[in-house]
Amino acid sequence: MSKQIWKGGALLAPVPPVLVSCGSLESPNLITVAWAGTVCTHPPRLSISVRKSRYSYPLIRESGEFVVNLPTQKLLRAVDWCGVKSGRDVDKFKEMHLTAAPASTVGCPILEESPLNLECKVFQVLELGSHDLFLADITAIQVDESLLDAQGKLCLDKAGLLAYAHGSYFSLGSQLGTFGYSVRKKKKPRR
Repeated sequence: MSKQIWKGGALLAPVPPVLVSCGSLESPNLITVAWAGTVCTHPPRLSISVRKSRYSYPLIRESGEFVVNLPTQKLLRAVDWCGVKSGRDVDKFKEMHLTAAPASTVGCPILEESPLNLECKVFQVLELGSHDLFLADITAIQVDESLLDAQGKLCLDKAGLLAYAHGSYFSLGSQLGTFGYSVRKKKKPRR
C-alpha cells in the first residue's frame, strides 16, 4: 500500500450525524452535529462538539440540557438543512414540518419523528478551540416501539440510520457481524 503523509486534520469517519434539539417547547431549535459520541457506559454519557458562534450554543450552555435525536433516511433532508440554516433566522421545526414533543427528564424538546431520543444533562464543558465539547449524562432514552422485536430487543437495523463521511451522507448497510463474533466458540452439532 502506498500512502501520502498529510498534516493532522478532522478526518475521522464515518461519524453519526445527529439532530440535537435544545431550547424549549415554546421556542425549540435543532442543530445538526456530526461530532457526537459515547464516552462512558456506567454512568451512560455522551459528548457533542458545538462551535460557540452557533445559535444553539448558548441555548445548551445556559440550560445545561439537550436531546440527541438519531435521524433516519427519511430525515436526511432535515439533517442537511438544519446543518446549514441558523435558528437565529428560521424556525427549523416549522420549516422542516417536524414536531417538538416533551422530553421526560429535560426541559428541551425531543424530535418526535426520530425513532431514538437521548435526553441529556451537561455535567462539563471543555473549551477545545474551534468547538467546545459538551459532556453529558444520558438521563433517559425514548425508543420507538416499532424498533423492538417480540422479546423487546432493540433492532437498530430497522431504523435506517445515517452515517456521514467527508462531506457525504450514507445509509447504514448490511450487518457484517456482531460484537464478539470473532472469538465466539462454534457450537458443536447435536447428535
